[in-house]
Amino acid sequence: METVERLISGAQELLWERGYVGTSPKAVQLVAGAGQGSMYHHFAGKAELAKVAIGRSAEEMRAAAEEQLGGAGTARERIAAYLGREREVLKGCQIGRLAADPEVVADPELRAPVAETFEWLRGRLTEVVAEGKQNGEFPETLDPERTAATIAAVLQGGYVLARAAGSPEPFNLAVQGLNDLLNPTT
Repeated sequence: METVERLISGAQELLWERGYVGTSPKAVQLVAGAGQGSMYHHFAGKAELAKVAIGRSAEEMRAAAEEQLGGAGTARERIAAYLGREREVLKGCQIGRLAADPEVVADPELRAPVAETFEWLRGRLTEVVAEGKQNGEFPETLDPERTAATIAAVLQGGYVLARAAGSPEPFNLAVQGLNDLLNPTT
């Protein structure tokens, strides 16, 4: 892997684990096995590297979500697949964690890919729910946009609850509860 790719990958991992404030250029260099000169040859500084790393994480999150949401099956099955996909629950959401980082939220350039990713996710979920509603999988009274926002909020809240508990159980319960609401047996 080229130095620039190692720097981006290292920054992605550290941003996920430590947030922006806890990710120093020196730590990125150590993880990437790159010198200070290499880092500053490719990036003007920490903020520029973080912007690229956050953008890459956002692209990866979208691609992972689209695997289930754009896959085969009914709308219900695709949403269930998205909810049930393998996640590192105790690490939290790679993008969602950045929304709680005061430095990221305060910087419009760092916040933009975070906001855009969640906007994309809500939009994509809205499309799938609307498709399910049109196909008769969901009741006519179900609002696709509010339901999509609920799905995103349950996942993000589930991550927070799991991290606070030090156990994936609260996340798993939240996902199971959401699936119960979306797939009533009566």
